Amino acid sequence: MIDRLLGRAELKERIAELEEEKRHLERRAEAEEERRSDAVADRQRAEERVNRLEKRIESLEDRVERAEGDEETVEFRRVTDAYGPRLADALGRLRGIESDDPEGVLTAFVPDGAVPESVREGFGDRTPLVRRAAPAVVVADDTGAVSAALSTPIAPEPFDRWSDRPRLPDEWFRPTGRFAFALVRSDTFALGVYEDGERVEFEGFTSDVKGAHSKGGFSQGRFERRREGQIDEHLERARDALGDLEAEGGVERTVVVGERSVLGEVREFADHTDVTDATGDPKAALEDAFRDFWTVRIHAV
Repeated sequence: MIDRLLGRAELKERIAELEEEKRHLERRAEAEEERRSDAVADRQRAEERVNRLEKRIESLEDRVERAEGDEETVEFRRVTDAYGPRLADALGRLRGIESDDPEGVLTAFVPDGAVPESVREGFGDRTPLVRRAAPAVVVADDTGAVSAALSTPIAPEPFDRWSDRPRLPDEWFRPTGRFAFALVRSDTFALGVYEDGERVEFEGFTSDVKGAHSKGGFSQGRFERRREGQIDEHLERARDALGDLEAEGGVERTVVVGERSVLGEVREFADHTDVTDATGDPKAALEDAFRDFWTVRIHAV
């Protein structure tokens, strides 16, 4: 009665209503956080599955090509990976090819997709192997003594030409001139400036980014939000470093490699990008990524 006289009853009823409304909003917020954290986890799983599927698709496409007609019996004579001195030696041998015929040697860059008519003529029934090796620079001569396909770290524009010698400039295959090479992961950044393959400058750092979270509920939502914030801060530092490099100038081009999920955040600073799974401390990861990027796969067709 005293509560009613003093208006406390109405206040208590209103408090009860507000508390119930608060609980309702908290449940809604928790549900939203669960959906958000699930979306982040789903995205990460999807990216991993994309990588696996790409490799699987490539394998199946090779099998399909080999299963069509006579292609089943066509195989590469040899496949090797070359880097550094070994690559320089291989390129030197191919450059040593010279023909008295001004149109005796074919060179072409074949991207993914259609093979130029000149390449089909030059490789004949081994053209399916060119498709499998693409994107690649291919070299052949009109006697059939030479036929090879080389992957290109720095891909040129598509071309095909017959000449008296192959066209194989170093800048497609090897680190030349003064350039920047950076590795960007969600928790690691490394940047080197190189002169003809020798690193002359280095900057790198790691960030404390939380790993996977196995618990569900509201706590997982807070965890994912915090983790994304840490990644954003890390990528902002990486962008600042690349932006400073761009402002200073002094490099002919910038190559950026890293996780597929973060490359888009720094693509504006890169002349060339590629995906890598190099990990470890910044300097070691950069060295691994650098070697992977400049390793050329040579197919003897």
